[in-house]
Amino acid sequence: MTDLGKILVGFGVVMLLLGGILLLAGSLSGKVPWLGRLPGDIYIQRGGWSIYIPLGTSLLISIILTLILAAFGRR
Repeated sequence: MTDLGKILVGFGVVMLLLGGILLLAGSLSGKVPWLGRLPGDIYIQRGGWSIYIPLGTSLLISIILTLILAAFGRR
């Protein structure tokens, strides 16, 4: 039963971190004008619908997080 408790606490910590990242990203979206408008981001608008696929932004965030985690992950 203690293993299940550890797993639930781990999920809770991950959800807390993801929530904080989303809050931070929401507050940065107006202050960083290029975020979300990078080359490679796809935006299609037709009639009554639109779709946004942030490929370039996702790639940039992935590279930055990889470099940060690689720097702090080495022991």
